[in-house]
Formats: sequence, structure tokens, C-alpha cells
Amino acid sequence: MLGIIGPNGSGKSTLLRLIGGVGKPDEGFVSANGRIGALFDLGAGFHPELTGRDNIYIAGVIAGLTRRQITERFDEIVSFAEMEDFLDNPLRTYSSGMKLRLAFAVAVNIDPDILLIDEVLSVGDLSFQNKCLKRIRQYKKNGCTVLLVSHDTEQVLQLCDEVIWIKKGRVKSKGMPPQVIQDYRSEVSKETRKRTPTTSFEDTANNDTGLKLNENRFGSLEVRITGVRLIGKSGMQENELNIGDPLRIEIDFQSDLPVKDPIFGATITNRDGTICCEMMTAQNPDDSAKSIRKGTIVLDITRLDLIGGEYYINTGIYKKDWEYAYDFHCNVYPLRIMSDSYGKGYIVPPHTWHFKNRR
Repeated sequence: MLGIIGPNGSGKSTLLRLIGGVGKPDEGFVSANGRIGALFDLGAGFHPELTGRDNIYIAGVIAGLTRRQITERFDEIVSFAEMEDFLDNPLRTYSSGMKLRLAFAVAVNIDPDILLIDEVLSVGDLSFQNKCLKRIRQYKKNGCTVLLVSHDTEQVLQLCDEVIWIKKGRVKSKGMPPQVIQDYRSEVSKETRKRTPTTSFEDTANNDTGLKLNENRFGSLEVRITGVRLIGKSGMQENELNIGDPLRIEIDFQSDLPVKDPIFGATITNRDGTICCEMMTAQNPDDSAKSIRKGTIVLDITRLDLIGGEYYINTGIYKKDWEYAYDFHCNVYPLRIMSDSYGKGYIVPPHTWHFKNRR
């Protein structure tokens, strides 16, 4: 499975479309051996006035199946999409997410030899996403060639055997995922530092947190974090929790101009800088076209099962394509996990000990 990463405009999607036969190269040629399944432009060819049932046949024909082949796979497609109750409703009554689920279900049931995936693995809820990932892993296991374009470097790291980093239409780097992704992230960090203002920036909302540009605050400041609150189970602000307590992180932000689809993130690091966990906003098909300029985003952690110790909450807002950070606060918000015992590792999962038998 090959991952393809790089900023917007670098040519990732164009490459996939050329392989998929959507367009022709200006020079040279593209050779592909086998049936190609393409997971980009999900829903292309769907007709809004036709039912979901009819549109399954349309999408199947576009994917290269005969009507008989579609009929043979019809029940599996419907079951995979989990849309039995809406099958005979006009497509115009579907939400964007429902349309994507239906298109995805068709695409993963055509048994391709080559599967092209362009930023569509965030379809539906978490359960549906996991089902899609399971199917893709099965294709990979069965010998299907999978090409994945994604801005989610963690996803690429977990799924892919090899990664290509594309920059301005050319291969910048190619190799094992950990090294290529580390190099890519390093460039993002360098770009962020380059865009961080060298002059002081007055932000009265953050003047009591000790923020200093190029020390613990980095970014272009096109979008600014204006406040961060850690909320414990009492509903009040607190930075001392017990193992297993819930934690809510509220991030206030604003920008001078609307910004489309920024990525919000929070990481928890221990005092030596090791990342214990990282949480980023998921792409939501229903909200992907919206722009924002001011508001509050909330991250709810149901249980924080970190081992007792001293930590930092790092918060950031990033450009949609991860090219650089708008605003990143590093080692600014301390967090203490209280415990009677301090062991090794990073987490303490809920557990009990008991004897099954003893003598």
C-alpha cells in the first residue's frame, strides 16, 4: 500500500486521476494492469431525482460492472452502506454523508486490482470508517495495489508500506513511512517558524499565559488561539485530575478573515516532550465547505487514563493541507494526573487483578 502526501496543489490528486483514466498526461504515458477502483469524486454520476437503488446501478456501471454483476452484489452494497431504510428515497433527500456512504459502498464492492483513494476515509461515523478501513486492509492482504492520498499523516503511517512525498509536481522523497513522514513534518515545522512574526504580537486574551512568539508560540497568526480552558469533571477549570477522569478542552479562536477548513489539534506530552496522545479534528463531509473566523471548539475526552505525572496540553490550529500552523501553543498549559503510585509507560487502562485459581 503506497501513501502519497504533500500540500495542496502539489499534484497528488492529479496523479491519481491520471492513473484512474480521468484525463491524459501532457507527455509520457500511464500504464495500469487490472481493474481500477477509484475512490475520488465520490457520488460523481449520481442523479438527485433517482432513488438510492437506481443510483447504485448508475455508480456500478460507471465503475465498469455489468447490470448482472451489480445485481449479484446489490445486497452486499446496501448492507455495507447501512442504508436499507432509505434505499427507495430520492437521492436529493440524502445528506452529504449518506451520499458518500452509498458511493463508498459501491466502490469497495467492485473487487478492484488497483484501488485509488483520495481523501475519503473519513466517510460516515467512526464505526463506518472502521468498516471501510477493514475492507481496504482485506484488499491489501489479497494482493490489491492500494494508493492512498491523504493529509492525515498518522493514517498514512498506520496503513501504508511505503510513502511518496510530492512537492510542486515532483517527488521530494520516497521511502519507509516513518522517515518520509518525519521529514515532511519537519518541513511543516520549518514553514511554521518561517511564517511566525518576528515582531511582538499583542493578544490581551492570552497575556496571562506567558506566551512568547518563537519560544512557546509559533505560526502565521492568520487564525489565533485566544483562550484555552481545561475543564474537569466538576465542570470547573482545573489542571489537576485523577487517573480516569474526563477532560474537556475548550479552545477559543478568531481570525481577521474567514478561513476554510482549518485543522484543530491537541496533544498531551510529558515533561520530556514525548507525545502521549494526539487528537485532531476529523473531516466532516457535511461541514467541509464552511468557512470560519471566530468561535470555540471543544474536545471531550471521556476518560484520561494517563499514568500519574506532570504533562502539558499543546494546542494548535493548522492550514487545511498541513502546510504550516496558524497558531501553535507549545508547553503552555500544564496538567497534573494525580496517583498514589507512579509506574512505567504512558497509560493505565481500566483493570482489575484476581486469581483464577490458587493453591
